[in-house]
Amino acid sequence: MTFAELNLTPAILKAIEACGYTTPTPIQEQSIPLALAGHDLIGSAQTGTGKTASFVLPALQKLSVPAVTKGRGPRILVLTPTRELANQVTDAVKTYGRFCRVRSGAILGGMSYRDQLKLLSQPIDFIVATPGRLVDHLENRRIDFSRVEMLILDEADRMLDMGFSEDMDKIAAATPAGRQTLMFTATMDDTAAKLAGRMLRDPQRVEVAGSKVTLDAIEQRLHVTDDIRHKSKLLSHLLTDIEMSQAIIFSATKRDADALAEDLYNQGHSVAALHGDMSQRERNRTITDMKRGRVKLLVATDVAARGLDVNGISHVINFDLPRFAEDYVHRIGRTGRAGATGTAISFVSGNELNYLVRIEKYIGQKLSRHVIAGLEPKRDLPRQSGGSRSGAPRSGKPAGAKAAPGGWKQDGTKPAGKDRLKKWGAPRPQKEVVVEYRRPGADHRSH
Repeated sequence: MTFAELNLTPAILKAIEACGYTTPTPIQEQSIPLALAGHDLIGSAQTGTGKTASFVLPALQKLSVPAVTKGRGPRILVLTPTRELANQVTDAVKTYGRFCRVRSGAILGGMSYRDQLKLLSQPIDFIVATPGRLVDHLENRRIDFSRVEMLILDEADRMLDMGFSEDMDKIAAATPAGRQTLMFTATMDDTAAKLAGRMLRDPQRVEVAGSKVTLDAIEQRLHVTDDIRHKSKLLSHLLTDIEMSQAIIFSATKRDADALAEDLYNQGHSVAALHGDMSQRERNRTITDMKRGRVKLLVATDVAARGLDVNGISHVINFDLPRFAEDYVHRIGRTGRAGATGTAISFVSGNELNYLVRIEKYIGQKLSRHVIAGLEPKRDLPRQSGGSRSGAPRSGKPAGAKAAPGGWKQDGTKPAGKDRLKKWGAPRPQKEVVVEYRRPGADHRSH
């Protein structure tokens, strides 16, 4: 099947063609015809499978027909768990709707109320929002949902995990009962099933999930580590790999992300941190720098695991294993996306064994163990976990690291006050340190 066979409007097909896409991914091929036919839909798909276009394209098609109800409120409403994912969806709306007359915008926490109030004071067709801020506007009667024709729940399982169940119910209750509802989720447990039962009517089910969709193109490696210093030495060695064009390094906590980013900066790397304590402006700037190749290494907490879409991430390194097995799949899904290949490297120490057991059970395979000559672990993992960790932050830090002082500007000078960013950018000059910025040439689909 081709996109041309989906009976989309010429304006949408023109935008798809401009992106260089001709053939829909499996989730798109199955979901789009059902959505266009007006069915409620449950789509089970991991990130990197092209699910965003699975609902953006039918939504744009719906907007090609004049609205039945007059007013200024949105006709399409998309709920997402994070600002990063919301920005990704917003970008997709602009990309696929570039030749359509669509008025779209985002309602996100951490962003200016003034801009959002201006957006809501004008007629609008398409809104992408995080639940918390949208409920704020709803309860203060700043937004009208009487025109909503399609409600889309993107990564519904994550919104439930983040405690947005009540907010989603409030939002859905404010929309017309006859709306069409599309729900996308990576996992379908009892809680997600109950949500679907409340919000969807006789939904069609499309399942292109399963970890293999995301993991087939990713080489997964495991390194057993003794302690935090051992992890740091292994990381320094791995970063010398000439095959590493850009990498995301995942850390357990915000403090550790800052400390590790500073340590890597001091080693001469082009690095930035990304976590929830940063303002939306700082986070957007960091992601833009990553996309433009100004930053080679991104040290992130799980805030970046979902919704971050950067072409050409060659490696993902789990400096700390995630507490939840599902997050492992979403983390490493930042590489090997939509036809590209990638490498995922995980460090595990004795006190993280329980996390490793859950991950291997979840993905249905054992991670391949690797050893670097000269950096062998002094001891192997215990046979039994001996209980689970409390989830407390690491007690140690990379050698020579300290709490991040707020970072430096791109030119190597240290900003003051509100201008401080938790990012480092270009490395400070060091002897015998040469940092190359190499944008990968491989192209892959991000739709």
